[in-house]
Amino acid sequence: MPNPPLPELDLPRFMGRWWVIANIPYFAERSKVASSDNYTLRDDGAIDVVYAYKSSFDDIDERTLRATARPLHQSNAHWKQRFFGVLSVQLQVLEVDPDYRWALIGNPKRSLAWVFAREPLMPSADYATVVERLRAHGYEPADLLRVPQHPDQVGQAGFQ
Repeated sequence: MPNPPLPELDLPRFMGRWWVIANIPYFAERSKVASSDNYTLRDDGAIDVVYAYKSSFDDIDERTLRATARPLHQSNAHWKQRFFGVLSVQLQVLEVDPDYRWALIGNPKRSLAWVFAREPLMPSADYATVVERLRAHGYEPADLLRVPQHPDQVGQAGFQ
């Protein structure tokens, strides 16, 4: 039986910019570089989400996609996120480093997963340790690919 999501998430502490270190690639994020999720807690308890990315490192400007999320439980670790007002997905914060330096995100179907970090670059040894933690949540770590956050990472093994 996979581990459940976090029993409690400090939502204000989770807010801010998280770099997308790796994900199970899917259509909206596939082949993006320098990507991040930026969270802002609203007064009504909802969360504004801005996914920022570049199609290549030659792009001068970041592009963005906006969404809104709302915690589904008092734990604040299970969200429903809506894109374009019509598409929705449930997300779960599976684990967060005690210092909120990295986070593991997934969904109830275990078809999506992300490794987030507060810094855009994560040392390979740290990455391997963090990704292996996904196994306890019912994910196969080999399904994740790293997201290039620096031009030197493009084309490297294990990267999109």
